[in-house]
Amino acid sequence: MKKIMMFLCFSLCTSLLWGQGEEARKYTILLTGASFASPENGWFELGCEQLGATPLNRARGGEAIVDAANRMADETLYTPEELERIDALVIMQVHDRDVADTSQLKPLYTDYKLPFDRSNYAVAFDYVIKRYLTECYNLRLNPGSRYYGTKTGKPAVIVLCTHWHDGRTVYNRTVRLLVAKWGLPLVEFDRYIGFSRNAPHPVTGAQPSLLYAQDSQVTDGITYGWHPQRGKDKYIQQRMAAIFADVMRRILPTEPCAAR
Repeated sequence: MKKIMMFLCFSLCTSLLWGQGEEARKYTILLTGASFASPENGWFELGCEQLGATPLNRARGGEAIVDAANRMADETLYTPEELERIDALVIMQVHDRDVADTSQLKPLYTDYKLPFDRSNYAVAFDYVIKRYLTECYNLRLNPGSRYYGTKTGKPAVIVLCTHWHDGRTVYNRTVRLLVAKWGLPLVEFDRYIGFSRNAPHPVTGAQPSLLYAQDSQVTDGITYGWHPQRGKDKYIQQRMAAIFADVMRRILPTEPCAAR
């Protein structure tokens, strides 16, 4: 009898813990990006663990925002079912380009000629933002959607990110202009990462980002850390996860899309 009671107690505790784990995954967050966001890094997955969110990591090394735009056009970035349950689209496409140039923007995402090439990153950002906003809004017209017949459609949450440090000055500056234009949240890795390009390391005399990187890149004659060391056990990945999770806690709705 004692063994039976111990077994029942163990089974009950296991079931409760399992149920809490399933319940904790309230949100679903989709990430698009390149080598700084791909799964082998770890910050996104760690951040989602802190949030109790399901991560959908669609980042691929070597891609750019134009590739994300083309994947949206091909309907391969996310499925209709995923669109229904995604609580936030996070974009970490951080090539050091001007992403706020308005000279070639079109009024509607459908006005752009496809596929995109890499001649203008601003138009690709414009396409991705406008298309996601449109697709979420138009769920109000889909009889199979929980948002069918609503005034707003699905509320679209789009989150942009800076580079992991402040060495990419063109992108970091212009992404803030893009954020201001659309009123989007920004994950400011460059602001909270813990060091700056303006102050070299007092011992090495070099850019502090080099201490945490697995390779280097020269920008404007200055050598910076390029890709941060990868893996969930690495300091920078853990710090980025904390910065990311902090922003998401402040902007995610109290009830996830899937629960409405």
